[in-house]
Amino acid sequence: MYPTSLEKTGPAHRALYQISLPVALAVWLLPLIAVALTSMRSVADINSGNYWGWPTDIQVIENYVAIFRDTPIARYILNSFLVTIPTVIGALALSCMAGYALAIYNFRGNLLLFFVFVAGNFIPFQILMVPVRDLSLQLGVYDTIPGLVLFHVAFQTGFCTLFMRNFIRALPRELIEAARVEGVNEFRIFWYVVLPLVRPAMAALSVLIFTFIWNDYFWATVLTQGASTQPVTAGILSLSGQWVAAWHLVSAGSIVAALPPVLMFFLMQRHFISGLTLGAVK
Repeated sequence: MYPTSLEKTGPAHRALYQISLPVALAVWLLPLIAVALTSMRSVADINSGNYWGWPTDIQVIENYVAIFRDTPIARYILNSFLVTIPTVIGALALSCMAGYALAIYNFRGNLLLFFVFVAGNFIPFQILMVPVRDLSLQLGVYDTIPGLVLFHVAFQTGFCTLFMRNFIRALPRELIEAARVEGVNEFRIFWYVVLPLVRPAMAALSVLIFTFIWNDYFWATVLTQGASTQPVTAGILSLSGQWVAAWHLVSAGSIVAALPPVLMFFLMQRHFISGLTLGAVK
């Protein structure tokens, strides 16, 4: 039923694993290495066709200084934070309350409502492009940061509710019943009993949602335009000129844009792993 442990396999399988793992890792890292090398190249080096070789003229400081001096990438990064942080807070707040209600209260339509949250995750977001854009125009939130936050919260709440409902449902019901016997109201039970127990799950969900929203490109291009509202994923596209693509600046901007979610993952790694494995063993 489960894959056989590597220690229990034959020598041929272990040798194949030891060979294929570095190869797969190299293939996976190859595009990242190419982007990192391109971010250090000069324009002349790129124009000469040196795409994969070592840069003949390394311009690390020049390229990364130019990306902040000559382009509005600092504004794009600020926009990404202004979109991502409120989205994470809003999606977590709504999903924790909805997950608590779906996990604790037995009311008519509970399972049907839960299926509605789950079903929303299986709708291809591409088919919602035109309706969402028209709705944003009608609401007057098109090309605004609050509008992008609003739609991100709406789209992420379904997945977050599924996530939190399952964690809260795994908590011992005796704790909640004991608090009710002591006369504690439902909001205080939710705030002082349930939330402290699901903090690892909330941390894991925060990392996931932060990464999803920060790396979003589709809705950033559909719902925004211009440097005043575009997140960094959509703003990097404008770093290429109309006739000549400044690939060294695009690559440097891509490296800078990838740093916040990577740093957040390493800072929250312990909570992220404990949140994903919460309830896996007893």
